[in-house]
Order: sequence, then C-alpha cells, then structure tokens
Amino acid sequence: MPAVPAHAAMNFCAAPGLQTSERANAAPDVQALMKRVGGQLGAEPKPLPRLHTEGVLPHEGIYDESIEAEKELELMRDAALVWRATGDDRYLKLVDRFLAAWVGTYRPSFNPIDETHFDSLILAYDMTASALPVKTRNATAAFIATLGNGYVARIDSAAHPLSGTYRNNWESHRVKLVAMAAFTLDDRKLIDAAQRIFVEQIGNNIAPDGSTVDFAERDALHYVAYDLEPLVAAALAARRHNRNWLTLKAGNGASLALALNWLVPYALGQKTHEEFVHSSVPFDAQRRAAGVPGFSGPWDPKRSAPLFHLAARLSGRYTSVALLLSPAPPAWVAVCLPLAAR
Repeated sequence: MPAVPAHAAMNFCAAPGLQTSERANAAPDVQALMKRVGGQLGAEPKPLPRLHTEGVLPHEGIYDESIEAEKELELMRDAALVWRATGDDRYLKLVDRFLAAWVGTYRPSFNPIDETHFDSLILAYDMTASALPVKTRNATAAFIATLGNGYVARIDSAAHPLSGTYRNNWESHRVKLVAMAAFTLDDRKLIDAAQRIFVEQIGNNIAPDGSTVDFAERDALHYVAYDLEPLVAAALAARRHNRNWLTLKAGNGASLALALNWLVPYALGQKTHEEFVHSSVPFDAQRRAAGVPGFSGPWDPKRSAPLFHLAARLSGRYTSVALLLSPAPPAWVAVCLPLAAR
C-alpha cells in the first residue's frame, strides 16, 4: 500500500482553539470525561483481532468480549477529547498506547455492524495525529486507510443495483466509516468515493416521503434511528470540509433531512409505534424472546436523543427536539461539538 500522509485535519470535532463560549459550554462535560478516563490512565489495552456482535445474542460466541473491547475504542476517543481540551499529556499517552495496540492487533472483517465503533478510533486519531509519535501516527493512518478503502471496494464489487445489506442500515454504517476515514486522512479519492456512496445510500435507503428501508423491513423506529445516526455522523465529517450533506438530494429527491423530518413526530410523541410487530427478520423475534430491551412494546423516543443531538450540530431546527429528548447531549458530543448549529 502507498504511504499515507501522516496527519489529520480536525475534520469532525471543533477546532483545537475553542472559542470562549465553546470552552465554557464544554467545561462540565470535560470534567465528566476526565472522571471517566482518569481512573484508567494507567490501563493497558486488551485489543482483540476481531469483534463480533452482529446477529448474536448476549453471552453467545464472543459477543460479551466484543462489547467490553468496544469500550476501549470509546476510551481512546474520550481521552483524546480530554487531551485536546486540557493539554494534559497523560491523556495523549493513553491514546498513543491504545491506538498502537489496536491497529497492531485488529484485522478488519469489513462487517460494518461489528466495526461501527471504530468511528471512535478514527476520532481519537483525528484529534491527536499531529502530536502522536511517528510510528503510531503512520500505523494508525495506514489502518484507517485500509478500513475506508476496503469498504469502498466491497461496495463497488457488490451486485448493482445494491440490495439487502447494501441498502439497509449496514450500508449506512459503511458510509460512516468511509466518510470519517476519508475526511480524517484528507484523501481526495476516498472523499469523492464517500460522497458518491453517501448519495447512493440516500437514494436506495430513503423514500421520497422520508421513510427508510429499515422501517419497512424491521417495522421498528429503533432501526430508523440506527440507520440515520451513522449518516448524520458522515454528514458532520463532510461539514468540516464545507460540504452540506444534510440537504444533498439523491435522484429520487430524498435527503437525510427528509428522513430526519419523517422521524421528528415520533420523537416528539405526536405519533407512536409498537416495535418489531411485523419485522421480516427472524433475529428480531429471537431477541424479543430473549428479553433484549427495546425489541417489543412501544418505541421510547428518548432512544433517539443521541441521533437528534448530533443532527442539531448540522441544523438548529433539530435542537428543540434534541433538548426535549435529553437536556444535554452525550458528554463526548458536548466536548467534541459544544454548540448546536444555528
């Protein structure tokens, strides 16, 4: 593989020199992240060569180990955010240690459900690349490039028109990982591919009325939110390069904004929905039978709070929805993107 430029351009989170209002806004959440990360400053990483949670129940296979390992990906993201906010090198050393261990051990499976949490690893690199030791920086950049390019190759080699898991929520998670990799590495070819597959997914997944393929297949708002959240993350990465993917329209007239608008009445409680009643996916029935929370009964709008807090960073029209669902965004979002969009 050709050498990858060893830098990142702060493509997702707010610029390192936070404005006074942003710093004041983020302060309590920085404290929360410091508390969360502080007790693990001396922790040693325990990377796995593979993660697998897709299609399996808790306690089956390596599900439990994978869930625990995913926490390390979030830990390095949170440590990077604290380092960026405080300049305390102890947090940078944690990021360096965990990045080096994970990119040296993990082998991508290109299952986007298993690997969706690698957005946290990409964010950790994005915020710290310029300060990382050269060895860690180069190895992580190469890993992210392998991940992003590998997903594009699989999408492009899939049978077209895309169908099945190449147009439902799986594809949204592929798009997120490709977009975040592309903009973090500032790889022009990968950026062009990311925008192409983003638009393709909007057209394949979202109908002109704003409903999604996942709602039709799963009869669940859980999967609408799970489908849209990665697309919002992709759009946030693109926004740092002055690209507006929120309102970017596919050939059928659909857009990410249209799908978010479709979900708003449910988030506000104006409409309700019984989850998974007519799902066409047998695994949903298995999870219902196993008592996995959220796979039966009415949808809880508060489950979409993270989605709408992220969407509020794209457009202020979603701020009131987000605040109704939760008075504050997740701590990492508050530190990464302290202010909602206008």
